[in-house]
Amino acid sequence: MDSDLEPVALTPQKQDSAWKHCEVYKYGDRVQMRCLYCRKMFKGGGITRVKEHLAGKKGQGTICDQVPEEVRLYLQQCIDGTVRRQRKRRKSSPEPLPIAYFPPCEVETQVVAPSDVNNGFKSPSSDVVAGQSTGRTKQRTYRSRKNVERNDLANVEVGGVSNMSDLIDRDMDNLIPVAISSVKNIVHPSSKDREKTVHMAMGRFLFDIGADFDAANSVNFQTFIDSIVSGGFGVSIPTHEDLRGWILKSCVEEVKKEIDECKTLWKRTGCSVLVQELNSNEGPMILKFLVYCPEKVVFLKSVDASEILDSEDKLYELLKEVVEEIGDTNVVQVITKCEDHYAAAGKKLMDVYPSLYWVPCAAHCIDKMLEEFGKMDWIREIIEQARTVTRIIYNHSGVLNLVRKFTYGNDIVQPAFTSSATNFTTMGRIADLKPHLQAMVTSSEWNDCSYSKEAGGLAMTETINDENFWKALTLANHISAPILRVLRIVCSERKPAMGYVYAAVYRAKEAIKTHLVHREDYIVYWKIIDRWWLQQPLHAAGFYLNPKFFYSIDEEMRSEIHLAVVDCIEKLVPDVNIQDIVIKDINSYKNAVGIFGRNLAIRARDTMLPAEWWSTYGESCLNLSRFAIRILSQTCSSSIGSGRNLTLISQIYESKNSIERQRLSDLVFVQYNMRLRRLGSESSGDDTVDPLSHSNMEVLEDWVSRNQVCIEGNGSSDWKSLEFIKRAEEVAVVIDETEDLGSGFDDADIFKGEKEASYEGGYSENLFT
Repeated sequence: MDSDLEPVALTPQKQDSAWKHCEVYKYGDRVQMRCLYCRKMFKGGGITRVKEHLAGKKGQGTICDQVPEEVRLYLQQCIDGTVRRQRKRRKSSPEPLPIAYFPPCEVETQVVAPSDVNNGFKSPSSDVVAGQSTGRTKQRTYRSRKNVERNDLANVEVGGVSNMSDLIDRDMDNLIPVAISSVKNIVHPSSKDREKTVHMAMGRFLFDIGADFDAANSVNFQTFIDSIVSGGFGVSIPTHEDLRGWILKSCVEEVKKEIDECKTLWKRTGCSVLVQELNSNEGPMILKFLVYCPEKVVFLKSVDASEILDSEDKLYELLKEVVEEIGDTNVVQVITKCEDHYAAAGKKLMDVYPSLYWVPCAAHCIDKMLEEFGKMDWIREIIEQARTVTRIIYNHSGVLNLVRKFTYGNDIVQPAFTSSATNFTTMGRIADLKPHLQAMVTSSEWNDCSYSKEAGGLAMTETINDENFWKALTLANHISAPILRVLRIVCSERKPAMGYVYAAVYRAKEAIKTHLVHREDYIVYWKIIDRWWLQQPLHAAGFYLNPKFFYSIDEEMRSEIHLAVVDCIEKLVPDVNIQDIVIKDINSYKNAVGIFGRNLAIRARDTMLPAEWWSTYGESCLNLSRFAIRILSQTCSSSIGSGRNLTLISQIYESKNSIERQRLSDLVFVQYNMRLRRLGSESSGDDTVDPLSHSNMEVLEDWVSRNQVCIEGNGSSDWKSLEFIKRAEEVAVVIDETEDLGSGFDDADIFKGEKEASYEGGYSENLFT
């Protein structure tokens, strides 16, 4: 019978999607269709019957068990009316073939007038592809149209046709028999091939618009793709005017609504104003203002401060304006860098608003400590030795491939908050990977590498095999690791740091003392810490009100810290009557009276966040509970979200047109707040960040930039030669640094050192008197 079948070409008028998935033949005066997948032949019923067969809809025929799932789902949408409505909205334009499902293939074809209905989709069991045809279609006449409609109307009940469009689609009498093109070796695309096609299309788009590779990390990226898929094929793209117009306006209103919702949280928990400087060596000096509360961090605005930072009065006026915009009764603290002009403006702000604190950024203070650590001769020398190794590795793809193979995909450089912090985080990573690096330089792969015989390779091998290098590196890590832990705690985006920072600094000094033993050795580092860490009343009060630590402090130390708590009560609780109640309630907390002494509350001291603990067990001391929550809900650093700088901010102040400047300002407002939504949901570290990315060059330049040792030749620098190995977490990572702070704070020497700290090189002591 197959020999009597005459192939039929499809006309462009045949727009039903099911035509792409069947072959059409004439057998005498009858039209028959064959499924491309299971090869079932349909001798009647029209295209609707084939569509039901492919979509898995129970009709008059069987269901195809070999059709790809994506084709089945798509045809189900067609039957449900989705594609028909889209076609009507697009004024009945021909439906394009879904690229994601049918990637282009190289074929041998003899096409004179190719049909735009079928793209050469091959049956799994045949070398013949439908739809690649030659010839011309005959003109339809009014008479033939009328006959077709009359015949199809008679079959409405039997065929399950839903409207006249389907009736016309079932018309087969006007098809011209033609020879189907000879196409060989075409295979139905696999899911992996389809995904590759989609990814290539995304890549072309992102490269074309100059997007940063970090765009792939956006939480909105997958939502964007899902929205397109759920919209179905044929959804139009927004125009340039749409993006600059109603879409941007709508997004601005969405973000403003979210910020308005935050204001109720600010009243309950208080908030911190974070003042950040834009990290840029060119253009104006820009200050960014963010508002922090435990539930959400929001970007408020940016200001060109080029002519403001030089004047304490102007800076104070700017800070005052922001505080009033937020509501001075909502603000617990304003956090800035610890430089003198900020300190002077902060003191004026506290004089005008007695109910808030100016606090230096804890992350900035810690960075100053690490900077001074790195300037010590023996540490500076070990840093340079380590850099000679990383510079060689990261400028030669062959060497980098080998290192990543032996370290199971782990990089040996670790970007951090600043360049100073990066020096010590990278040395810590190198120390963790010591056995892997030593195994590499003694391996046959390294010995067979011609670059290992060059000066740079020999120097790297010598350093990695030098035990003196490792001893010095280990000691430097013992000294810096406790400070780096404090940095991670104060920069945490997962939980407020106010209840932990005091304990973290205590533990850091304690750890340095333990490793160095002799006072003349550790006191050098203690003095650096004390020089930059001026203890704040809020920090001490957070420590005092954190039940995890409070009940492990002896009575003498409690009395010392109690003074800071009283200072906070007088400042943050304006009503003197409530102040008296809070002071009275503190005795219940101190002596674990009532619910504070219940087993549930005792067990929860170590498991709940301190603010949550007070919210749960502080009802009997409501005013003290509110006071404690207000303090324990704050951060200690203005660096929260600082890794999300947008170069677009500088464009705002470069624009000379006021309308366009406002539009750019709104765009930054939306972008920044969208990125801040990720806070707390991402990994706290940068372990998965590409160290060679341009966005990390500011802190990693000294570790990956080439120097005189890196000579071209045997070690290729072609990035296309890099082998990306799936990273294995070989290095132990502490997920929650606050869990490791322990209990017991009885070293009076540490507290004494803090009280006797020198303020040389930092801000002036009289600013807080």
